[in-house]
Amino acid sequence: MSEFAKAAQAATVDMRDVFEATPLARNDHLSKRFGADIWLKREDLSPVRSYKIRGAFNAMRKRLATHPGQRHFVCASAGNHAQGVAFACRHFGVKGTIFMPVTTPQQKIMKTRTFGGDQVEITLVGDIFDQALSAAQEYCTEQGAHFLSPFDDDDVIEGQASVAVEMLEQLGRAPDLVILPVGGGGLSAGVTRYLTETGAATALRYVEPLGGASLQAALSAGEPVTLERLDSFVDGASVARIGARTFQHLHQIDPAHLLIAPENRICVTMLEMLNVEGIVLEPAGALAVDILPALGAELVGKTVVCLTSGGNFDFERLPEVKERAMRHMGTKKYLMLRLPQRPGALRDFLETLGPEDDIARFEYLKKTARNFGTVLIGIETQQPENFDSLFARMSAKGFRFTDITDDDVIAGFVI
Repeated sequence: MSEFAKAAQAATVDMRDVFEATPLARNDHLSKRFGADIWLKREDLSPVRSYKIRGAFNAMRKRLATHPGQRHFVCASAGNHAQGVAFACRHFGVKGTIFMPVTTPQQKIMKTRTFGGDQVEITLVGDIFDQALSAAQEYCTEQGAHFLSPFDDDDVIEGQASVAVEMLEQLGRAPDLVILPVGGGGLSAGVTRYLTETGAATALRYVEPLGGASLQAALSAGEPVTLERLDSFVDGASVARIGARTFQHLHQIDPAHLLIAPENRICVTMLEMLNVEGIVLEPAGALAVDILPALGAELVGKTVVCLTSGGNFDFERLPEVKERAMRHMGTKKYLMLRLPQRPGALRDFLETLGPEDDIARFEYLKKTARNFGTVLIGIETQQPENFDSLFARMSAKGFRFTDITDDDVIAGFVI
């Protein structure tokens, strides 16, 4: 057994003084749906509701073992790593300064304060993680503190590998397939290295969000590169640049084994897991489950483990998640409708609606000296095919309209 594998096992043992192993639970709903034996490694049920506590605890534990006088730690995080660091700071009785993007959900900021108590101070800076990271590193240099990387650190990677240690112990064998979410790469690197170096006969698949596909970009370039644009919706996995150390453990993966999850489709998965299974997952936590339909026949008859990496979801975001999910499923659309400015025109339009169609938004201002006015209208329906018949009826009655649902520029401005 490699030194890394031994170290990961030792880290796992020490973690038991702080928290119990997260459950590995067979999911009957998903198993039946995909004809497989599907298990969820529930990192959303850790004390900080994500796997990030593992790397933070291990890195701080090892630093204090070699530098017992170290009393100040600094980190940057979009939320989950911050909570892990805060938890560890209170456990070890050290000071923590945590930099988070201004766009971090309030739920994660509040929980970070709760876990850290008087031991931590939170600074909000920048719109995305990478901006908070730069500020944290500069502050750390000025203060002479120790920086705890959220992913690009050997001790953090070693700590995240404890997920694999627990998984093999709980399952009692190596699964046929493990699906790993990818952000900065700490979790995927740690699990990949541990399974590889212990000789586990397990296939690996990786998934990252469409708006933050930094591993895909790195594999294409042969080295880590910085994405020009970043969608921060999947805040726990939206990283503009994969870690240099993590990429060392991921650079040899087959690009065909890396799958991309669109943000709106992730919302469908989040709602399904909430409504059907009662499992609360944040966007990053739903990545591994979201990709199951794309794997299709590859899953049949196999033992599959999905890592649900986090459950820090702010329910104030639920309306947005529902909105994005419906747009992805095709059951909600937004139209720019050209409406005649005459009595009865609105009634004529309403008569085109079917029994399952419902108006969710309607904005219209009558303007004088014009024959037509423009209406922004949102329509929800039960089945996506209902829109085909609705559009046919509207056209037959002479209504001119434009579907702006998937127009990123217009929809982003008016919806």
